[in-house]
Amino acid sequence: MKTFQKFGQMPIVLTVPALAILLVVFGIPILLLFLTSINAPDFSAKNYYMFFGQPANVRVLFQTIEVSVVATLICLIVGYPTAYLIVTASKSVRTTLIVLVLVPYLTSGLARTYAWIVILGDRGVINNLLLQLGLIHSPLQLIYNTTAVYLGMVHIMLPVMILPLVSAMMGIDRSLMAAARSMGARPLTAFWRVFFPLSLPGVRSGSLLVFVFCLGFYVTPAALGGLGDAMLSNFIAGQVSSSFNISRIATSAFILLAVAVAVLSMLGLNLMGAQARAAAPARRSWVVRLPILGRLKRYFGEFPNPYRAKLWTTQLYQVGDDSRLSNVFGTVFVLLVMVYLHFPGLIVIVMSFSAGTFLEFPPTGLSLQWYRSFFADPSWNGAAWTSVQIGVAVTILSTIVGTLAAYGLNRTQPRVRGFLTMAILTPVTIPVIVVGIATYLGLVNLGLIGSKTGIVLAHSIGAIGIVVVIVSATLANFDRRLEKAAKSMRAGPLRTFMRVTLPLIRPGIVGGAVFAFLQSFDEFVVTSLVSGYSIRTLPLKMYENLRNQIDPTIAAVSSLLMLVPVLWLIVLYLTWWRSRQRDHHPLPELAA
Repeated sequence: MKTFQKFGQMPIVLTVPALAILLVVFGIPILLLFLTSINAPDFSAKNYYMFFGQPANVRVLFQTIEVSVVATLICLIVGYPTAYLIVTASKSVRTTLIVLVLVPYLTSGLARTYAWIVILGDRGVINNLLLQLGLIHSPLQLIYNTTAVYLGMVHIMLPVMILPLVSAMMGIDRSLMAAARSMGARPLTAFWRVFFPLSLPGVRSGSLLVFVFCLGFYVTPAALGGLGDAMLSNFIAGQVSSSFNISRIATSAFILLAVAVAVLSMLGLNLMGAQARAAAPARRSWVVRLPILGRLKRYFGEFPNPYRAKLWTTQLYQVGDDSRLSNVFGTVFVLLVMVYLHFPGLIVIVMSFSAGTFLEFPPTGLSLQWYRSFFADPSWNGAAWTSVQIGVAVTILSTIVGTLAAYGLNRTQPRVRGFLTMAILTPVTIPVIVVGIATYLGLVNLGLIGSKTGIVLAHSIGAIGIVVVIVSATLANFDRRLEKAAKSMRAGPLRTFMRVTLPLIRPGIVGGAVFAFLQSFDEFVVTSLVSGYSIRTLPLKMYENLRNQIDPTIAAVSSLLMLVPVLWLIVLYLTWWRSRQRDHHPLPELAA
């Protein structure tokens, strides 16, 4: 009890386990990696000169940045109107659409990449359909090119763009739009002058997440792109598997990290909101500074005012004829986006029931042979069981450590909280290949390469950050007066936490645990570096089949992985429903 009271007096102590794991597995190794890249203790930029002195390296770097920027722009162009239409829909429709966006977001990236291989391949869905219709005589080259890479990357990253946008737009007061309309602003003007500036935080967050994740993409460019579409992550992984020149690997990793940090610094530090921009003095154009031209501008600006007032009076309470047309276009647009997100997965699920000796769409017959092959093959079910074991261990460790860290951060001073939160989230906000290289070096020093313990620690440094974010969001809405009321009823700190705080934040803890398990279960890049080829998880087995042979069993595996997020969403819904039921009951007796 005294120990717990000391922890209550120093809440920052609760972050020590998370920071210790982060420091040992990731923090110290990445510092050593940086020192290696600058030839410590000589401290020279020789490795960086060598990197930029080779045109092939520079081309791969610029290609990585270009692909990431283009993919981010495509996600923003498609994701912003989608998020806006989701927010403006009715509550039931909005909930359904958010779930439809969450399902592919939680689905394995390898499974979704495989879906595009099935669709775009030489004997894929599109080519087979065109051949059957007689529109082509030989398969089109739809795969192993840049277009295929963009299709796969945008498909995986689009939910990452939509969800922050929806979160930001949900917090915008819609009465501001109505006020702008009541003052004579047209719908488009009201949107651009009122709604869009207020949604910029969501635009910034979504764009940063998508860009940084795209910088570290490894599987999708390797599986869907050609030899000329390799990104810097593939280049670094190739160096690891071939020469393992630690100086060159460290240099490449930190150049990629520098790009991510530069973008994060430029966009993340621009905190000026809409109100600050509105308060900033408007700059006068050079036209207004000239007396004659200024008068002409004012005259022609004021000339149509009576007509505008008359038009506004007649249209103020008139229902727009374009509203129905815009609703139709909006509905069609959202449906197309949802089809883009879910159609590849549905194709794979249908093809997994094929009765033939190879995958075909539509199947000539139905069979469960590929599912039986998965459950009967020790290489497949053994890899799946290994992933489950590692995922459960990561979930337990990251949930306990992450919840303690979130609880401590919630009760720490804002400046210290911001610094520690940024430190804990570092593995989540930088390219995954850099995290993998640093983690590899950390586990080498611990002698844990090729062990399940090493993989659990490697997965946990990212999973802990996810748990901290989700539990912290739950604690932000927690009424701390309930704890004071419990203590006033002679409840001790431990009893107060167990009987009051824990039940109220349980949905956030369960949500963090779910996301931690999914993050671990689908992790490939870090696992491929630290597994030492002695431990084979399900993602490693799937990637091996994607690269070497297209085993139809992988269709059944992908179909099963697409059902996992649905099951987890049901678990989250049941947890939320039970918490809502519990909120209707009075506070339990605490003094007993």
